[in-house]
Amino acid sequence: MRRGPALENLTRATEALCVAGLDPATLRDRVLTRLRRAVPFDAAFWSIADPATLLFTAPHQDGIPSHTVAPFLENEFLGDDVNRFVSLARDPSGVRTLAQATEGRLDASARHRDILRPLGLGDELRAALRARGACWGYLCLHREAGALFAPEEAEYVRRLAPHLAEGIRAGLLAAAVEAADPADSPGLVVLGGDGSFLSATDAGRVWLDELGHAEPERFGVPAELRMLAARLRAPGGPGAAQPRLRMQTHAGRWAVLHASHLATGGSDAVAVIIDEPSPSELAPVMMLAYGLTAQEQALTSLVCRGLSTREIGARLHISALTVQDHLKSIFDKTGVRSRRQLVATILHEQYLPRAMTGDRPAPSGFFAPPARDRPAISGRSAR
Repeated sequence: MRRGPALENLTRATEALCVAGLDPATLRDRVLTRLRRAVPFDAAFWSIADPATLLFTAPHQDGIPSHTVAPFLENEFLGDDVNRFVSLARDPSGVRTLAQATEGRLDASARHRDILRPLGLGDELRAALRARGACWGYLCLHREAGALFAPEEAEYVRRLAPHLAEGIRAGLLAAAVEAADPADSPGLVVLGGDGSFLSATDAGRVWLDELGHAEPERFGVPAELRMLAARLRAPGGPGAAQPRLRMQTHAGRWAVLHASHLATGGSDAVAVIIDEPSPSELAPVMMLAYGLTAQEQALTSLVCRGLSTREIGARLHISALTVQDHLKSIFDKTGVRSRRQLVATILHEQYLPRAMTGDRPAPSGFFAPPARDRPAISGRSAR
């Protein structure tokens, strides 16, 4: 592993990528290129995650054969192995090597015995990419058999993880602005280094008008946007979480505003994205299709996140018996018999098909259905 000024320069370059608003795929490729120079690896896995369920939305393998996808998924979601991503997402450190998880006995892991060792791979360094209390992605670095990751390498990845999470989140927001229908999309407003108005997308002007701040060229930048820009530039701002503001429009709906740095030829412009809020408990489309109630949707998301019956009850303020009753109803509606089968059903019916066809995750982390399909989803029954 590199040390000294070379490592610090590489770190700053990687952190700068994470505030540049790059699309998630470009961010991934550029980060892995730089990370390989700091923490050498022979293969890698990277994926965006849906914060509501912790399931993959854009898995990518570098140097790992495609035929391993199915066994990897079975091990991750149906097995009972160590160092699983869903466990790391809830772990205080969020980063662990397989050697640490098995106390040096790599073959204690079924993933190592059945998948990694036959590929000539040994230790793995896994990280949950978390920011602002949510997990936005996963990273796994692999080394050839016999080469272990050092504690300082795991610590370095832990240092980068929040920046990578913010980079994924910012990229999803920016991609949503580019890909969405202007009539039903997030809005983008760009401010100069002095807080002045520079530009806005058509959707951005629609949002500003709905918020009561039309024509910023004439009447100035709204105080809400100036406040977000100021917070972003406050000490610790460049590497800190994106400032957010939730407010109600004149039409009565809620809007959430996110501010992030915008790479524009060396200037310190700020991008403010205005969108409808997406609560972290947002239920995937499949939950609605199966007719799950709001309580059952919330409970299903917690099951996907690996919470126990006691933890689910505490989170939803219901008894363990009520949790079991809800689970029985969920199993009946979805046709499964266990929590793991439930997670596998959601993964295979809603996440993997969309990920494999290249559907883009929305700013919420889940996939945004085409606008023409949205009215039909909530009324459709799968049984």
